[in-house]
Amino acid sequence: MLNAWSFNLAPQRTACEGKPRIPHLSPSRRRACVDHVMTALCISERRACQVLGQHRSTQRRIPTTPDDEVALTADIIELARQYGRYGYRRITALLRRAGWTVNKKRVERIWRCEGLKVPAKQPKRGRLWLNDGSCIRLRPERPNHVWSYDFVADRTHDGKAFRMLCIIDEFSRESLAIRVARKLKATDVIEALCELFVSRGIPAHIRSDNGPEFVAVALRDWIAAVGAKTAYIEPGSPWENGYCESFNGKLRDELLNGEIFYTLKEAQIVIENWRRHYNTIRPHSSLGYRPPAPEALVWPAPKEIVKMHSLN
Repeated sequence: MLNAWSFNLAPQRTACEGKPRIPHLSPSRRRACVDHVMTALCISERRACQVLGQHRSTQRRIPTTPDDEVALTADIIELARQYGRYGYRRITALLRRAGWTVNKKRVERIWRCEGLKVPAKQPKRGRLWLNDGSCIRLRPERPNHVWSYDFVADRTHDGKAFRMLCIIDEFSRESLAIRVARKLKATDVIEALCELFVSRGIPAHIRSDNGPEFVAVALRDWIAAVGAKTAYIEPGSPWENGYCESFNGKLRDELLNGEIFYTLKEAQIVIENWRRHYNTIRPHSSLGYRPPAPEALVWPAPKEIVKMHSLN
């Protein structure tokens, strides 16, 4: 039977005087620990707090829940359901954009209390070292400085494969285009790049792996003719194309792994909608949790301009 003499209840201090004996727990768990000791050993609150290093004011404090806790929790759960692969940091950015004044610590507390899962962190990658000990990496310095592109493969519900050509701007992290087709050849890559060159200008460099579509003579000659330069990575080193590989991973993790495409047309529409969401809404961690290309409001709107001229 437990009693007050079953344990050594003499106050014991650590090397740092006044440091709590209870491990690093939340205040509610520390209060519960003190209550358990009081009940199990039939001792007073003063004695239990003295032994466990708990301040009596902390023990007697009645926790209060903010008035907006229920609404905030509901919004966090809804955002976690809508964006299943987002962590609490991106959820915090979305909440602030929606008008909530909340810090990430409070969102993290609610996130963990509700049992929501935080996605695993990306593994660390080493630098690119040459044989002579030097380090080389073409780093983007401005928009339209370095583009990169790569292929991603998936299948429709009937088992037929289709490919996606993903083109991104490494500096702004913007997804410039995702072309979806059953087959994509070097001529299709030239056509996709031509459309982007007309609308966005010609980049200084285009980074890619050594796939047959990217090393084709026709594609290399055409890129050189328009004034851009190719930047091929070392064979068998996909981490050298890290920006595009990271984007491909997000595309597969947040969209492709959770969607069943019954037709190629459906895949094209859904993937394009996700691309626009990625550019305009999705918080990007490397950009301070801001989207790569947020939508800009054009003021006044065209209809209002016509209306103003008609009134005049």
